[in-house]
Amino acid sequence: MTLKDRDKKHLWHPLTQHKLHPDTIAITKAKGCVLTDENGNEYIDAIASWYTCMYGHCNDNITSKVSAQMQQLDQVVFSGFTHKPAIELSEALIKILPQNQNKIFFSDNGSTSVEIGIKMALQYHFNKGEKRNTLIAFEDGFHGDTFGAMSVSGLSVYNGPFEDFFLDVKRIPTPNSENLEAILNTLKSIVETNKVAGFVYEPLVQGAAAMKMHNPDGLNAILKFCKAHNIITVADEVMTGFGKTGKHFASLHIETNPDIICLSKALTGGLLPMAITSCSQNIYDAFYSDDISKGLFHGHTYSANPLACTAALASIELLLSADIQNNIQRVIASHEVFNQHIKNHPKVKATRQTGVIFALDLNTEMARYGNLRDKLFKFFMDNGVFLRPLGNTIYIQAPYVITKKQLEKVYKTIEDALKII
Repeated sequence: MTLKDRDKKHLWHPLTQHKLHPDTIAITKAKGCVLTDENGNEYIDAIASWYTCMYGHCNDNITSKVSAQMQQLDQVVFSGFTHKPAIELSEALIKILPQNQNKIFFSDNGSTSVEIGIKMALQYHFNKGEKRNTLIAFEDGFHGDTFGAMSVSGLSVYNGPFEDFFLDVKRIPTPNSENLEAILNTLKSIVETNKVAGFVYEPLVQGAAAMKMHNPDGLNAILKFCKAHNIITVADEVMTGFGKTGKHFASLHIETNPDIICLSKALTGGLLPMAITSCSQNIYDAFYSDDISKGLFHGHTYSANPLACTAALASIELLLSADIQNNIQRVIASHEVFNQHIKNHPKVKATRQTGVIFALDLNTEMARYGNLRDKLFKFFMDNGVFLRPLGNTIYIQAPYVITKKQLEKVYKTIEDALKII
């Protein structure tokens, strides 16, 4: 019996309606940018397995260091204990994060990193004797699948059954050259009629919203407004972090620093699950007290797992290397050339790019998980390229180590796909 057939007996996959999509593809090996299935078919991983394996699958620099670490210390409770990998990771992260970040709180995935950011924002005001219970978030945002993260997300395709149970959230559109004044007026109205604790946002690129991109100057104006009204700003960099926008973090493109930053995905190079919520000293100081109840009582069993910390530290070393930085610039330039070639295609409605993230919208209406989307996905896989269209949007976010030949195959496969729609 094949792995695919055995899978059907017990497994329930994410983002899957199994009655409509009963089959899976069993991957048995991954190396660099290539996934190999149980039949020996190879696929270029053009989305880095949901933006995680940015230095390539099974990267020798990461796996060798984790292998050595697991012979020394595999796991220890992080409440009351500490260890070298966590300490060294905190030091390495603080060096590359926006200058106001000073404290690191560990968890285990992107959703929980946002959940913690929300709790920090709400409890910050509570600890200071002020109850603020409203959050602001962008329309069409996505921040994860736990309840706080769902609350600030705006995609009902994921959250519809749960919306009656959400936190109080007011939504604003992402800024562009035409709507900023209207957004600021909306913010003024929200502040006048609500007690706003925090603003949760994906800086520059909204991943699940089909790589929707917005204006850094407009976002900076929103952040300045929040600062002026003591609204805690929470940057969800789970997707955008670690080089994808051309800088180490998307927040570095923006003059006003966030109070809190949420990190995961590429944090460990895709090897192990881990997340971090960083914050400024000002946020931390609101929890630092002789009153035990003012502490942040949030914890995960595998917080700061030594193996995951080691993977993250090795990933940061790679990010800072000349080879990876050169590769990032090479991919950015390559996308720019492809954009000039494809943007005027009659079946392309629009294109956009931020750093290594490239997206194009097809000139046709498609359901997010409809038949045409499934047809495109199958075409890509049949041609040896792993891409996951988001409705009528095709996007690329490949590992930094992708070769010129592999990237050209991705481009050609996308262009060939336009012939079948």
